[in-house]
Amino acid sequence: MKIISVTELQEQLAAQAVTLIDVRSADELALAAIAGARHMPMHELPQRLGELDPAAPIAVLCHHGVRSEMAGRFLEKNGFADVASVAGGIDAWSTDVDPGVPRY
Repeated sequence: MKIISVTELQEQLAAQAVTLIDVRSADELALAAIAGARHMPMHELPQRLGELDPAAPIAVLCHHGVRSEMAGRFLEKNGFADVASVAGGIDAWSTDVDPGVPRY
């Protein structure tokens, strides 16, 4: 699994080259979000694998990067070929890409 920076994520999103999966809880999502991300809370991921294309590039996001790395490894173990975890998560996005996204 790859680890990508938030600036790499920004470039991939601009090019529509990746599906962004946000694995945070609904409460966290209500505090801060990235437009266009698909919300799939970590505990729902096993039941929702069928909603994702295993051949498509996927980036996984959480608050700081721990849960996204676990979720990314889970996706890889379930046949997803091109998975990346976003280093620093939404917190890094808020500080490095879009200060309009609140930090919590």
